[in-house]
Amino acid sequence: MGKKKEMNLELPTADILRAELQKEQYKKSYGKVLRSTIYTLLVVAAVAALVAVLVLPVLQISGTSMTDTLMDGDIVVALNNSDYKTGDIIAFYYNNNILIKRVIATAGQWVDIDEEGNVYVNGEMLDEPYITEKALGDCNISLPYQVPDGRNFVMGDHRSTSVDSRNTAIGSIGDELVLGKIILRVWPLETAGWLKNPREKEK
Repeated sequence: MGKKKEMNLELPTADILRAELQKEQYKKSYGKVLRSTIYTLLVVAAVAALVAVLVLPVLQISGTSMTDTLMDGDIVVALNNSDYKTGDIIAFYYNNNILIKRVIATAGQWVDIDEEGNVYVNGEMLDEPYITEKALGDCNISLPYQVPDGRNFVMGDHRSTSVDSRNTAIGSIGDELVLGKIILRVWPLETAGWLKNPREKEK
């Protein structure tokens, strides 16, 4: 009969066991840290997206109804709040679209526009440095017009082409439809900056 082969089994030393244990612990710790980091980044991204949509929506101007204040292709930021008044530029929902116009009058105020395009609110002609050409525009409402409760009378700065509250197709805008007030232009860079209400006096 042949001789049995002897197998030499060497038990790992304490140092080797300790090193393997530390390696496994490091893997588990690394995995926890990685999962925690990914979770944190996802939460931050979700919060940032939520803020961008609900608090500071970013919008791109399409069309010419707000020239020369805002040009086609400009990118602007809106602040979602209810603090807006005559002279502010607001974004609002209309037929699944977002339109951008300037607030001319708010609830309870009377609006009148003459043939030359001069705009009057409560009998006082508005000083409108933001428009380059006055026009009665596409107007089919009965003037003078009183703004209903909870609504806003808006007009585009390009008065001859803008379709706005002067036309019953859009009419006055309900507070619940207002997305926010346009506060900042971020693109193009050469014209980037805060968009202030020209009716507010510098303090």
